[in-house]
Amino acid sequence: METLCCVALDLGASSCRVSLAEWDGRRTRVRTVHRYPNAPIERDGHLCWPLERLCQEADEGLRRAAELLPEGKRAIDSIGVDGWAVDYVRLNSEGRPFAPPFCYRDPRTETAMPEVWRRISRERLYELTGIQFLRFNTLYQLYADWRDALEAGTRWLNLPEFFLYRYAGFQPDSAVSEYTNATHTQLVNARTRNWCDEIFSLAGLSRSAAPPIVAPGTQLGPVRGELAALSAYQATRVIAPACHDTGSAVAGIPDASGDWAFISSGTWSLVGTVLDEPCISREALDGNFTNEGGIGRQIRFLKNVNGMWLLEECLREWHSAEGRAWSVAELVAECERLPVPTAVFDVDATDLILPGSMPSRINRELRNAGHQTIPEDAAHAPEMAGVIFASLAARYAEVLGALRRVTGRGIRSLYVVGGGAQNAYINRLIAEYSGLEVKRGPVESSTLGNLAVQFAALESGQREVTREAVARWAVRLNEGIFT
Repeated sequence: METLCCVALDLGASSCRVSLAEWDGRRTRVRTVHRYPNAPIERDGHLCWPLERLCQEADEGLRRAAELLPEGKRAIDSIGVDGWAVDYVRLNSEGRPFAPPFCYRDPRTETAMPEVWRRISRERLYELTGIQFLRFNTLYQLYADWRDALEAGTRWLNLPEFFLYRYAGFQPDSAVSEYTNATHTQLVNARTRNWCDEIFSLAGLSRSAAPPIVAPGTQLGPVRGELAALSAYQATRVIAPACHDTGSAVAGIPDASGDWAFISSGTWSLVGTVLDEPCISREALDGNFTNEGGIGRQIRFLKNVNGMWLLEECLREWHSAEGRAWSVAELVAECERLPVPTAVFDVDATDLILPGSMPSRINRELRNAGHQTIPEDAAHAPEMAGVIFASLAARYAEVLGALRRVTGRGIRSLYVVGGGAQNAYINRLIAEYSGLEVKRGPVESSTLGNLAVQFAALESGQREVTREAVARWAVRLNEGIFT
């Protein structure tokens, strides 16, 4: 079998990476060829994403991948992009971006949810979509655009799909919304798996501005534009993987059984399991669980929990104020030497979603819970980190318990994937709080899932990949070499 080569671009809210994967018919090899930081920037009083820089860095990664083709391989077969959900790029009449995309943490949507609920009730929204209520869902962001009289443009694309569109040469047919990512907008009917006209109409949004929805594994055409000038990309296909990074992360778990749950642990933590059909019940609504699209039309039934954002913001605060650059590994090692904290706080408190002054925000939550506060300087970073880890583990266990009650499913094991898979300390706490066997999944699970969908799509040539085909490739990728 001829060697297949695919490139995965994984966009993260704090870190992005470009990886090159090779399959020689026997074994896979995956190499991270470019990694670069990401963070929102302030512009005109709002938090936005630095789209131009993100594009430049991604292009640099793709050029590096082209230089690393294995001997005898002349071309890269496909490119796929996944990333965080909800944020989007507005396009003008020429199909080009005309403003930086807002960051989901921007406070402009703080009042948008109740305003939308006055137009369409909370219960009706959940009945239609099965999606949890987060103030930054695309629905509320688009509503805020309309309310604030911002220029809407002719179309919007979520960020991963914008990159696919860009690599396909801005061709109109390549402007799409991939199913797993589309569901997180809270604008998709969970049963028809298409945009919900009722929501668009009642929320005052333009249905014509929404791109068509496609299945994961859809091929969007050849690479066009500047990249196509490189010989390595002259025959490359642009493929929509599971564009939602959690969709890709779950696709990268090498387990075809159905008795496991997962935590995709990064800036956010996504705690859930995989179902064959949506679970849209009163209990699911009360628990604010979400039904996001998965591979092969399955459903990722999960809940968003605040994640390593809490520690990331503390680290940023300590470095900015005192110049102390703690690493996560250093803090984990220090936590191992300290007693396990007994005090925990509500990691999902609204105040903790916003950036800035995170140690003092956490202390407010500790006081609210009746606990002693922790000195906020960098010298006491291990104590603060320990309380963050314990509070996250307690919250994960609480969500997993609710998940089992709502779905009626038996869950025997738990895969932790993403950056948190490396943190043996918090994984031990999760096992203690939840009573589940905790398995360390792949750290780069979103990249591996992205690649698994690409390989499955190239292998089948069909418009939609199956869960079984993606699982086979996930096993091959996890058994391969990752550098």
